[in-house]
Amino acid sequence: MHVAIDDDERVVAVSFRPHGLREADASHPAIVQLREYFDGKRTVFELDLAPRGTEFQRAVWDELLRVPYGATVTYAEIAHRIGRPNAVRAVGAANGANPIAVIVPCHRVIGSNGTLTGYGGGIERKQWLLAHEGRRLF
Repeated sequence: MHVAIDDDERVVAVSFRPHGLREADASHPAIVQLREYFDGKRTVFELDLAPRGTEFQRAVWDELLRVPYGATVTYAEIAHRIGRPNAVRAVGAANGANPIAVIVPCHRVIGSNGTLTGYGGGIERKQWLLAHEGRRLF
């Protein structure tokens, strides 16, 4: 995983590919906590985040942070929770634009019929992350 930080050491991006931003070193709390997550020792992240996006996107990402480890939610549920019930597609677009993978758990969003939908890191990774969290839908 690649973790980008700003000048205040806040996490601005986490991705499966390099992103050309200032990378955190191995001792940064984000790297340590991601390692703990993947080792099965962490279910909640405690980090300063600074994702860059529109007000709507940030509202969606803030709501994603409320989806607990091992749980899933639909795009429609997120739309309702942010007070925009007709914005399901926009929620999907904001979910897809999430710059902080895993920590802002966009992988926990599924289709209304319970199926897995797209994931920037690939459906296989989404399946793995959900299974890692004990959620088996497939």
